Parts: sequence; C-alpha cells; structure tokens
Amino acid sequence: MAGEVESAALSVQMRLARGDADKATFVLDVSVQVPPGITILFGPSGAGKSTLLDCIAGLVRPDSGKIACGDRVLFDSSTSLHVAPQQRRVAYVFQSLALFPRMSVENNVAYGLADMLEARRAERIDAILSAFRVAHLRGRKPGEISGGEQQRVALARSLVTLPQVLLLDEPLSGLDADLKASIVEDLRAWNRTQRIPIVYVTHSRDEVDALGERAIAIENGRVVGEGRPNEVLDAPRRTGLAQAAGFENLLDAAVVSLREADGVMCVRLGATAPEIEVPLGHAEPGDHVRIAIRAGDILLATQLPSGLSARNIQEGRIESVEPRGTLVAVRVNCGGATFVSHVTPGASRMLELAAGRNVWIVLKTHSCHVVSD
Repeated sequence: MAGEVESAALSVQMRLARGDADKATFVLDVSVQVPPGITILFGPSGAGKSTLLDCIAGLVRPDSGKIACGDRVLFDSSTSLHVAPQQRRVAYVFQSLALFPRMSVENNVAYGLADMLEARRAERIDAILSAFRVAHLRGRKPGEISGGEQQRVALARSLVTLPQVLLLDEPLSGLDADLKASIVEDLRAWNRTQRIPIVYVTHSRDEVDALGERAIAIENGRVVGEGRPNEVLDAPRRTGLAQAAGFENLLDAAVVSLREADGVMCVRLGATAPEIEVPLGHAEPGDHVRIAIRAGDILLATQLPSGLSARNIQEGRIESVEPRGTLVAVRVNCGGATFVSHVTPGASRMLELAAGRNVWIVLKTHSCHVVSD
C-alpha cells in the first residue's frame, strides 16, 4: 500500500571535518548499521552524537561517504547525491520539541499531512493520537498540557507521516524515570508494527540501561563500541566513555608485572600505594595505564575479610562519608590511592562508617577495566 513503511536498516558510512583557524579540527568519522528497533547513541558531550543525527537528517552535508535506508540512498558523495531533508522520510525530535504553541494538539499532529485526503488524514491522526495516549488532549494547546504529554504529542507529530527513520536527540531529558519508560514503551509498541530504525541520543547511562535494545558508543567523533548496552558500557575501553558510563573511579597506575597464565597483571596505583590485580591488557611492565572502577563494585569491610575469591583486599582509612540520594559515597584512602565506594544508607549505619575509621576495600579483578585516553 502506498505510504507504508518497509522494514529496512539504516546504513551510515561518512566523514565530516569541521574547524577553523582558531579551533582544532573536529572529525566525525563513523561507519554503523542501525537495524529496526531502538538503538541508543551514547557518549560524552562533544562526541559528535547530534552532528551525526544532523547528517542523517540532511541538515548537515558530510564531506564524504554514503547514507542509506535499505535500498534508498540519502547521501552519496561519489555521485554528488544529497537528498533534501524534507524528502528523506526521516523524522527528527529535538530536546526542545518545537511544538507550535498556537495550534491545538490535533493541528500540531496534522501539520505534516496537509496534502492527504481528509478521510485518510483523520484516520491517521486518530490512530497516532491513540497510540501515544493523547487523544483526549486533541483540542488543547501545548501550553495547556504537561511536559510528558508534550513529549507524546511531539512523537505523534513526527510519526504520523510514517517515516523510514526516527531520530531522537535527548527528547525525554527532564522527565522522571517512570514517565520516560512509559513513553518509550508506547514508542516500542508503535514500532512493533512499523519496524523502523530509531536512533536515540543520550549521555545518561540510566537511560541506556532502561530504554535501549542496542547501543553505539561514540567518542571524539568515532565509534568506540557497539552491541548490547551492557556489553558496550560495562567494559569501556576509553577514559571519556568510562566517565560518561558512570565509572566513578579513574585511577592512574603503572604496570608492575604480567601473569599471563592467570590472565592478570599487577599494577601500582601510586608511588606508595599497594599493588592490585587487573585483567591482562596490551601493556608491558613499566607502562602507565588508567584503571576504571565502578563505585558500586567496591565492597567495604570493617574487619579483614578472609576466604574470598576477590583478589584485591586493601586496608585504608575513610576520608569522607557523603549521603547522595539513595546511596552513600564513601571515600577511602589506601596508601595514597583514593577509592570511592557506594553503599546503602543501611549498610553505612550498620558498619558505623565515619571519617577516620579504618576499613578494607574488596575488589574483584574483573571489576577493574584498563582504559586508554
């Protein structure tokens, strides 16, 4: 049927260089395949996420490469093809939403269907308003509805035209986790019948865990990981990605020795700090490396633990204990190296954690990740 959306992957292979005499040149050089479904595009600020979306949408023209959705080519530098944004069938929802404030919800959604026959147009509008649970708001204006409802209307307006690709640039920022999850579940339900690629940009690790089916990690204009969200972000290879993924401990270290038979290497975290074991990496004794560790992976004990499989047990002294919402951040100095551990308020009270108290940190070898700059 005319206008129906076919299931097709989005293919992007492109290079774009930006810069001037006063600034260092930023190069966006990526090659990715985005299948139907929700793919999270994750990375620190300035990584190139929004620029990549702008190139897919046709708002920015790459220097070279090819962008296609299935067999439909949107950009190809080898043939000088650059399809105009309005002809790409790519929907784009920005953080600002950009709803028309003087139009009703229904008229906002209907905006892209001006050339459609009235009966078909009304049918399409009714279906999308129902899919995103805003049919009861059709007569209201954006300023008369909540932020979450505005997000739903923005999605409905973008999807009523049945695009081949949907781009979302942090559209749900500022919403609470439950509301965010509810909106995304409605989006998933809509896409179970349409099966289009959806690229969702975020720098929030919580959003990646809650919303994504697949993740692409980007840093400094290059893809540094792709696959299932936990596979990509639980074992980062670069410092910027580790920071964005929520690794609170980033520690400089020197490689002391390699134990290849055990799959580990020993590193020292400072001139006077003790050694710890980390997974074997591409390093030699004397090399300087950086170790990323999640605060939640560091256990604390008020007595010397024994009989544990964890290989890293170090004594230290608490520098500070700071409540942070549902967690307590505990800073522990171990011979010059400072670790941040997250514990629950109940555990903090039970262990009577306080600045100045001696404790032991317990750390599994595979909770330590060797990352590069």
